[in-house]
Amino acid sequence: MNPHARTSTVLDDVPRTSDFVNGDVSFWYRGIGLPTPRPALPGPRAYDVCLVGGGYTGLWTAYYLKRARPELRIAVLEREFAGFGASGRNGGWLSGALSGSRERYAAAHGRPATIALQRAMWESIDEVIRVTEAEGIDADIVKGGLLHVATNPAQRRRLHAELAEDREWQVDEADLRLLDAAERSSRLRVAGTLDATFTPHCARIQPAKLVQGLARAVEALGVDIFEGTTVTEIRPRTGTGGATAVTDRGEVTADYVIRAVEGFTAGIAGQHRQWLPMNSSMIATEPLPADLWQRIGWAGRELLGDGAHAYIYAQRTADDRIAIGGRGVPYRFGSRWDNRGTTHASTVVALWRMITRLFPEAADARLDHAWCGVLGVPRDWCSTVHLDHHSGLGWAGGYVGHGVTTTNLAGRTLADLVLRQDTELTRLPWVGRQVRRWEPEPLRWLGVQLIYTLFRAADRAENDRSLDTSRYARLAELISGR
Repeated sequence: MNPHARTSTVLDDVPRTSDFVNGDVSFWYRGIGLPTPRPALPGPRAYDVCLVGGGYTGLWTAYYLKRARPELRIAVLEREFAGFGASGRNGGWLSGALSGSRERYAAAHGRPATIALQRAMWESIDEVIRVTEAEGIDADIVKGGLLHVATNPAQRRRLHAELAEDREWQVDEADLRLLDAAERSSRLRVAGTLDATFTPHCARIQPAKLVQGLARAVEALGVDIFEGTTVTEIRPRTGTGGATAVTDRGEVTADYVIRAVEGFTAGIAGQHRQWLPMNSSMIATEPLPADLWQRIGWAGRELLGDGAHAYIYAQRTADDRIAIGGRGVPYRFGSRWDNRGTTHASTVVALWRMITRLFPEAADARLDHAWCGVLGVPRDWCSTVHLDHHSGLGWAGGYVGHGVTTTNLAGRTLADLVLRQDTELTRLPWVGRQVRRWEPEPLRWLGVQLIYTLFRAADRAENDRSLDTSRYARLAELISGR
């Protein structure tokens, strides 16, 4: 796999694209290179804790466990290499957004517990930054906040309604505020913006640098990371034996086996309908010149999102590119995924059109890279952390696109649960949450296709200056169960 291999694909709607990378993991690895492969599991082994998945969740859990109890024997099992999946492909948002519905969490645990979960998310941003500084991980982090723009009247109405709702959940002016026209323009000039909110609870990162630095830190603490090792099944404790991770290299038994594979959960026996692997795609421009940035702004390196139903997420990278993402082809039949990250041509064109609509000044820039990855979506769209001391099995995930920060909170929570500590984290309302599985095929595929067809139709209708949220979007929300 060569992250610098280039494709000859030509996209007529995108200028200067005859020499861009499509897939081969993600753009984030181009500057740092792919990591040197670690050894595979050498055969059957026994540990105290086994983490299945070498992404953020598994690595954060291993990090906090080893910090708390250096004597623990901990292994991380990874099919490809640590940071191969969503942890190395995401949009680089260290965001404070809650992964799930406040109303659903509150229905089971009350409003104070849900507010505590939101504040724990905000605190996790600073915790990630603290660890990177302590471990000497340079992940291009800038805590510049998040700008959320409305570019049509329906989006504007939703933005104001969401702001009012946030106030009811004790999100005050210091946490989220409406920007006036002067401040919007001074921060970032997004074409067609009618209104925008700003929250300081977000930081830009280079995700591959973060996950690779974290893997090195975990190894330095004495955690064993085995790559090129495919886990096919996870078994609970039986009798006096431990829980077991069954791999193509031998079985690993442990007091606790924790599933932390997010969008790849369907690849483990018995988990095919647990979490839906939702596809998300990104593109990155070439580095843009200083005079263009003077016209666009973005000096504060804020993250950028919009109010569309098929929403985008964007950042100004450390080397002055625009990197932007969106859903693209959202789901592949049978919970399949594309390991190599190749992005469909229509998705590349759609994301490019979004760049040129929001930033007309960048219309003549070159497209340098396109890639995609999968994230995990539970049936109720709410993240969960779980550990069963009787079976020895645990899991965390279902981050629905907010995993960069949520994985840190999950890792700290799992560490407390493994150590049987009663803490503020283990009492948060996402701990132990159980949801029903997704529908079998073809209902699963048909449902997701219909949802995103409706969302795109809603965006088209609203761009025609509709004042109200489209009925297409209301129907999509009803079907999705969000």
